[in-house]
Amino acid sequence: MTEELKLSIEKLVYGGDGLAHAEGNTVFVPYVLPGEEVRAAAKSKKKKLIWAQLVEVTSASEQRGKARCPHFQTCGGCHYQHIPPAEQVRLKKEILRETLSRLGGISWDGLVQEHTAEPYGYRNRAQWAVRSGMPRAIGYFLPESSTIVPIDECPVLSPALARTFGQLQDMARSGTLPAGVLEIEAFADSSDKKIALNVAFDRFSKLPAELAATFRAAVPEIESLLLLDRKKNKFELTGPGFLTYEAGGYNYRVSHLSFFQVNRFLIEDLLKTVTAGAQGGLALDLYAGVGFFTLPLARAFSRVISVDANLAATRDLRVNAENAGLQVASHNEHAKEFLGKLDEKPDLVVLDPPRAGLGAAVAAELARLGAPEIAYLSCDPATLARDLGVLLGTQNKVNGTVGLDTRYEIIEMHLFDLFPQTFHIETLARLRCVS
Repeated sequence: MTEELKLSIEKLVYGGDGLAHAEGNTVFVPYVLPGEEVRAAAKSKKKKLIWAQLVEVTSASEQRGKARCPHFQTCGGCHYQHIPPAEQVRLKKEILRETLSRLGGISWDGLVQEHTAEPYGYRNRAQWAVRSGMPRAIGYFLPESSTIVPIDECPVLSPALARTFGQLQDMARSGTLPAGVLEIEAFADSSDKKIALNVAFDRFSKLPAELAATFRAAVPEIESLLLLDRKKNKFELTGPGFLTYEAGGYNYRVSHLSFFQVNRFLIEDLLKTVTAGAQGGLALDLYAGVGFFTLPLARAFSRVISVDANLAATRDLRVNAENAGLQVASHNEHAKEFLGKLDEKPDLVVLDPPRAGLGAAVAAELARLGAPEIAYLSCDPATLARDLGVLLGTQNKVNGTVGLDTRYEIIEMHLFDLFPQTFHIETLARLRCVS
């Protein structure tokens, strides 16, 4: 499609696009602001939905600014660099409220507390794709076009990750990056000095020891290196296999295949806010990961149960609890299966699920448990709206289903801007059981 559209942008929606209407169609176009007049080229259409590419801003918002990164609108990693940080947060709060209402039937008119920090240099983890053609280069993969966009800098990376990226890019462009590399993921510790590297190969082009020596010579900050041969599904590790991340007075071992929060400036604020005032007899930490919330909960409760389906993360959690001198009943299984067997009511449930959220079955099991309080940390407002709709009993207003006997209400809502310059929204919803 090459049809050109003249659009008035009405609002931003979750996913980074602006929404407009043209000739009875709903149009989505990126890199815009509400109130702007733009020209856009239609790229694809499905029924009455059009996805378009920005051609020109003919009447700009007074909020529009100059992007800091020369690769903005090219690499696809950032969506909001044309918007001042404070305005990004304001728009994200609007998107959060609208999503909760539209998908969950939830009208939250209360305060959404903001948690923000430095909007650049914040990422302690990043993943890059390697272009195999000549000249070789490292960049970001764009799924919609199946292309890899090489970049020379990325201002959202921590200083250590930025140095690491530069060293890896030098390897690619000088021809010293080993053949067969497909993806590279890097993680920096809390001091921003040590690096853990995951390198995925189509197949190993040399002996693993030779490959490891090549990477360590080019990136001296590497503490631990994990190589993957995808053809053989074989891992090769050199180094301890983990980094240690300090936060809130706790030391967390984070292995190569474990998840940890990526915003190094907001980690402690997040930890303290989620666990603030928490105390009692039993706490349940679902999707516990390496024990980020589990450890402080174990100091405040008589008993803590943690649950996570990731075996590497569960092993890390057990080591972290032992090193902290804390007792935790740790379970390596899916939340749905665990909840189906649990026959005691926790005083607090902490939830930090992946982007897919809880799902109706887990939300229903939580309602059956009827814990007095739930702290739900979400990285996707759409799945949060769906899950809260079940727990609050508002989802039946949206889809006509019958509500559950147990019902919750929201008592606090927090927005953590863990991913400045992007559309991503991290939300903490604190719930109280009312029936």
